[in-house]
Amino acid sequence: MGISEEQQTELQKILDGRQVTAVFQPIVHLPGQRIYGYEALSRGPAHSPLQAPAELFRVARQTGDLGRLEQLCLETACQTFAGLQLPGQLFLNISPPTLLDNPDWLPHLLALLERLDLPPQRITLEITEQFPVLQPEQLRSRLEHCKAQGLHIALDDLGSGYATLRLWSELRPDHVKIDRYFIAGIQQDPFRRGLVEAFISIARTSGTLLIAEGIENPGELQVLQACGISLVQGYLLGRPDRQPARNICELSGLSALPARQPPDAGHGNLDRLVCREPAIPESSPIARVMECFRQPDSPDSLAVINSRQQPVGIVHRHLFTQELLRPFATDLLARKPISRLMKPQFLMVEHSDSLQQISRLLTSQPGHRMDEDFIIADGGRYLGMGRSIDVLRQITEITILQARQANPLTLLPGNLAIQRYLGQLQLQRQGALICYIDIDNFKPFNDLYGYAQGDRVLVTLANGLTEMACPDREFVGHIGGDDFILVLAPDLPGGLARIQQLSASFQQRCRPLYNPEHLQSGSFTAPDRQGQLQRFPLLSLSVGIVALAKDSPDQPDADTLASLASQAKKQAKQLKPGNSIYLIQPPERRPAECQSLVPVA
Repeated sequence: MGISEEQQTELQKILDGRQVTAVFQPIVHLPGQRIYGYEALSRGPAHSPLQAPAELFRVARQTGDLGRLEQLCLETACQTFAGLQLPGQLFLNISPPTLLDNPDWLPHLLALLERLDLPPQRITLEITEQFPVLQPEQLRSRLEHCKAQGLHIALDDLGSGYATLRLWSELRPDHVKIDRYFIAGIQQDPFRRGLVEAFISIARTSGTLLIAEGIENPGELQVLQACGISLVQGYLLGRPDRQPARNICELSGLSALPARQPPDAGHGNLDRLVCREPAIPESSPIARVMECFRQPDSPDSLAVINSRQQPVGIVHRHLFTQELLRPFATDLLARKPISRLMKPQFLMVEHSDSLQQISRLLTSQPGHRMDEDFIIADGGRYLGMGRSIDVLRQITEITILQARQANPLTLLPGNLAIQRYLGQLQLQRQGALICYIDIDNFKPFNDLYGYAQGDRVLVTLANGLTEMACPDREFVGHIGGDDFILVLAPDLPGGLARIQQLSASFQQRCRPLYNPEHLQSGSFTAPDRQGQLQRFPLLSLSVGIVALAKDSPDQPDADTLASLASQAKKQAKQLKPGNSIYLIQPPERRPAECQSLVPVA
């Protein structure tokens, strides 16, 4: 598609008059419930034929002015970001041609950051995949130079361009953004969810932070949180704006997520972890931090906070000392604000988080060293510091205690832990799907094949339940024998679909445990409870579900929930064929509509 003379004239007018506007879209850190940073996007003048960014950049590419336009957009974004005093990281889009063909852009950017008093560590360059990378070695060398100046690197639109995983492997970016294509409808597409989970696995191996962008509805956000995505962006959370949200409380889209649950007594709590160390205001001079670290018994890390007591960075003693060892660093930096040397990417947890959640964050957060402290907040405001070693110590103590109470075969929590968990549902008035799971025809199978093979069946089901449940928000327990408990998030359609998947997966995993003739016929002959030979279908699952509504005025106690779940399971056992579900919705205590699932061969 060509360009008109009017468009060329309009572009030159925009460039000469510096008539671009920066808007900002928030990027949210889900585990910390805070704004992580903002992506800067550019707009042309209002009512201009080049107001839309796609058209503006298309015309600039065809006229050969792309580098000049991107330079203007970078400068405008930095100036506006600094003027608004927005927290967190600033993500700036830049194309490979500009990186490779315009040698002046980086010195100009660094000089501008110095004038604006913006540390390079707060800037992330987003490399778009919309251009073929014909010089990967030169691009990698140029990006390494950017990193050496303190800038961070992000690969944009993973999966939409030319190089995808190859660029990820070669450039080793700090962040990778997953393209909207993989996010759209992920709650209804197991294949897309599988791809995102694969990206997560690669990110953990490479030490990269993933950002899921283009989130537009609550279902997508909930699935991404369950998968373990920490950073998210999209219209649901905030549209690009000249005056974007500055606080997590202003983002209404987060109401789609389940409310934070008080810590489980079985998982411990954070009261013993909080070190009430004073925090440093972000405007504090570096000389003051030097004095703090010189004091006897001073901490190894200091939190940096803004005027609203919200953490915006962290200063680790060992990194701080390294910076000051550079020639003339002490004299040059002593009067500069600590924001120049703080680490803007830090681990922050909420006081209401469980030890299990924090342990997962500590072990999966790229760039976090186990000998570094982390920040503990209360409602997003600074509370104190925490030490990773203290988390590991408490986790070890709890693991030993749980091991004493766990089922010795499956190592799942036993009846004491199950009762405690069900009791907490009443105290917290949380919604949930309590699923009582029983293996159909397990006793005759066990009698025919022997206890060792029967134990393999139990372990197979236990593994399937553990893999399916989200460890932060859901629960798996072993009541005894072939009876299990599974507590899912209160999403009835999604929960039924997951139970169907569990049943199908269980039958598939059990196939190697049968004799070939039994597998071929789909049944086996064994004595029944009266000792008479009888043909039994292959193993399947019966599931009784109690759908517990959130904030119900008549929330059942633990004993009532257990009794209702047992009743639902018995009803499910009476449905034919196997792989059946029976649903009860208290407090009416009336059986709701039943659903019998088709057996999986």
